[in-house]
Amino acid sequence: MRTDYIKGVIVPIITPVDEEEKIDEAALRDQVDYIIDGGMHGVLAFGSNGEFYQLEEDEMERGLSIMIDQAAGRVPVYFGIGAINTKKCVRLAKMAASHGVDGISVLQPMFLKPNQEELFTHFKTIAEAVPDVPVLIYNNPGRVGYTLTADLIDRLAHEVENIVGMKDTSGDITLTEECVRRTLDTDFHVFGGKDTLLYASLCVGAVGGVCTAGNFMPELVGDIYEKFVAGDIIGSRNAQFKMNPVRLAMDLVPFPTASKDMALMRGRNTGIPYRPSLPTTDEKILAEMRKVMTEAGLL
Repeated sequence: MRTDYIKGVIVPIITPVDEEEKIDEAALRDQVDYIIDGGMHGVLAFGSNGEFYQLEEDEMERGLSIMIDQAAGRVPVYFGIGAINTKKCVRLAKMAASHGVDGISVLQPMFLKPNQEELFTHFKTIAEAVPDVPVLIYNNPGRVGYTLTADLIDRLAHEVENIVGMKDTSGDITLTEECVRRTLDTDFHVFGGKDTLLYASLCVGAVGGVCTAGNFMPELVGDIYEKFVAGDIIGSRNAQFKMNPVRLAMDLVPFPTASKDMALMRGRNTGIPYRPSLPTTDEKILAEMRKVMTEAGLL
């Protein structure tokens, strides 16, 4: 199974929607082009900032088809799965595979708190349903209430052939490092999942990051990665420091509104969030966002 392309900065693409909460095809196509033209290395359809939890399956399939068509092979397109039920995850994985995705990312089940054997069986069942598609595990404890362990990742990497990577959004750099260390003998690709820790993740062996920032400041997040792989370690660190105030300002508003707020500030047509989320209207918060974006050279 070819996996050499699984690296770089992957963008969990914003899902632009109209007033009726239908995917805005023209805006989505434009966003795909923006990400690719900005030098990003892949598109993740329906990640957390793509608001996967808001879409019906038929609308999700329509959006995925649009993204694959617009990317036209220029960068890999990955598909994010965040369902709780294993059977539903399998159904979504097979749908994505039928459209020719380059990889599938699977979030651990939310709301439940499965034990290690249940989690292993869940991920293994999904991966084995699409044996020809690379599968990446998505660890996001901040959203689901518990973390995946290095022991589990180690086992999945060594026992399930097409589980070939992970995105770690734990913010625990030791966990990221352990997942790299324990899988060095396999073809396993660890991505950092925190934009503010892209540099740190690369330092401990990650192959890249899955970064929301690529939706509206690809030049800044891309600079961190490109300088690092070119051997400019100090330049990469300084690029991280330049981006961080903007990324941290996203925490001023409830998830996931900020990514669309900031994209709109840069003239992107990303539409409104799915309800119950609402666009930010607090002028004090908007002013602070504009301030840090201006200081970073984005406005």
